[in-house]
Amino acid sequence: MTPTLAPSEPADTSHPAITSLSEAGAYRFPEPLDPLAASDLLARIRADRHFDHRLFLDEAEFDADPQYTGVNPRPGRNLLDQFSDQLGFVEDSPAIRAAVGAVLGDDFEILNRKIVCGVPQTAVPEWLRRRILGNPVNNLGPYVRPEYRDVTYFYGIDFHQDLIDYPERPADFLTLYVYLHKVTALDAPLFLLEGSHRLGGTIFPHQLARGEAGEWAYADGRGTEIRARQIVLTGDAGYAAMWHACTLHGTQPDAADHERISLRYLLARGTGEAGIDRVNAQLKGPLSLEATRRDLANDGSSMIRSNTVNTA
Repeated sequence: MTPTLAPSEPADTSHPAITSLSEAGAYRFPEPLDPLAASDLLARIRADRHFDHRLFLDEAEFDADPQYTGVNPRPGRNLLDQFSDQLGFVEDSPAIRAAVGAVLGDDFEILNRKIVCGVPQTAVPEWLRRRILGNPVNNLGPYVRPEYRDVTYFYGIDFHQDLIDYPERPADFLTLYVYLHKVTALDAPLFLLEGSHRLGGTIFPHQLARGEAGEWAYADGRGTEIRARQIVLTGDAGYAAMWHACTLHGTQPDAADHERISLRYLLARGTGEAGIDRVNAQLKGPLSLEATRRDLANDGSSMIRSNTVNTA
């Protein structure tokens, strides 16, 4: 059964999250969620396994049976589900419930929730670093031992929209991200391009050119170009932010000596009145795409060697 996060009161149509999502494509919660609860959950996750080289297959094991699809968390294989009793600091948070309810309606639902790990360079085997160098999407799931594929592991991912995983689905959902520990510029923080959602859905890899003063020129391939300001999401344990399905974001490889562990929720609109309709009415492009990416070969492996966010 899909869990729901229904606010206890009707959605507030004047909530600042609606304005922020309309203008910037994202909403950063002004106060962190319970940092002690975040730290407690982090400790429980880290007690489950070593987030180091022991996560990975060796080169011969991978080459014997390469698998590029079906390697992410899924129902029945999702470590976060083991900690459902510890998720109240997110799922029952009045701030989360009010903001998400205002944007998605009072009967919004959880499409997906999982743990995302930014893997530090010291943990990635040298043979694997050689293979993935320059890839736009370094999802390490194909190289992780099957018993550990209940978490999503990344070594950087280029600017993308979360619409990328949902061909033909409209942009009727948000991403909610929660840091479980302090995330600095070295800890693979999220890079986000404010206002990039205004062009609607565009195909990955996206047409971006770095400008001056932290701005990017972003073209939609349909004749429209805008300027989008880059922000870097850093913060303490419990830091939370959410963004539109068409907002460009990404991460560089983890440059710290430890993993970055966060929670990622995909939250979908309900059936009633929702602020997302006001946000989407202002977009200059499509809310859905039949094809969302052109970087993968038929077997799911990368066929493009280019990464824009690494130049940020």
